Amino acid sequence: MPEHNPAFIPKDQLLSFEEILRVSRLLVERCGIRDIRITGGEPLVRKGLSKFVKLLSEIPSLQDLSLTTNGILLREQAGDLYRAGLKRLNISLDTLSPEVFKKITRRDDLNRTLDGIKAAIEVGFESIKLNALAIHGITEQEVCRLVDYASENQLLLRFIEYMPLDSDQNWQRQDVLDGEQLLTILKKEFGLIQAIQRDDPSQPAEEFLIGTQRIGIIRSVTHPFCGQCNRLRITADGAVRNCLFAKNELSFKQELRGGMDDDGLVQMFQACVAAKAKGHGIEDDYFQPPIRPMYSIGG
Repeated sequence: MPEHNPAFIPKDQLLSFEEILRVSRLLVERCGIRDIRITGGEPLVRKGLSKFVKLLSEIPSLQDLSLTTNGILLREQAGDLYRAGLKRLNISLDTLSPEVFKKITRRDDLNRTLDGIKAAIEVGFESIKLNALAIHGITEQEVCRLVDYASENQLLLRFIEYMPLDSDQNWQRQDVLDGEQLLTILKKEFGLIQAIQRDDPSQPAEEFLIGTQRIGIIRSVTHPFCGQCNRLRITADGAVRNCLFAKNELSFKQELRGGMDDDGLVQMFQACVAAKAKGHGIEDDYFQPPIRPMYSIGG
């Protein structure tokens, strides 16, 4: 989030739960989508979320329903979300240091996030993953502590190379702690690391075993997986994005509210997918980050 004066979208410009449900049904029933992930910003701030999760979980042919969160409000909502049909959680946890947590997130809420993780474990979700940004100059000191924490709590930990999606647009290539550097740190501390073969080529994370502990590394900057990417993003204000780094997005809110039929909406989604670029181009000299920061796009 920006340090000062974040821009919030007026409520009437956000898609209602009913509108998102209609789009979700179309994508599942007519476009081959099988998994839905609820992201943010922070999805747990949206009132009535567990009721919406229940509606999504009842879509025929939907195989997986998950949510990405910073965990700050999770302690209060974990039980309701689980009972509503949510199957899996991804929780952002970049550090176990209160000082570093505040530096990265601009919030003094590490204990609330840890309480949220504990509550999710107690509830019994099928899968809980921890996502940690890999930032040069910060993450080196956090790697081993995070691995130990994940191991103690039997959670999958994934390190994600720092991407140019910060709200201040201060990202520099040298800020990335890349996958090879992470592996060097892990091997030095833990010794033998065994690579695990991917079952699904669209899975973004390379996975490894440290003893019995699984960890993942997502090399979105140094080894992009654009050719295997099968993700589509619907923004809260009614646009479809075919890439996290897309310069353009296709707004469908006006058509949705103007009475466009299902066939017309499906054609819009198909056109957006067909226009997907071959790669995100981070390593190209002419690369420019998208205007929308991560907190506005959705993870």
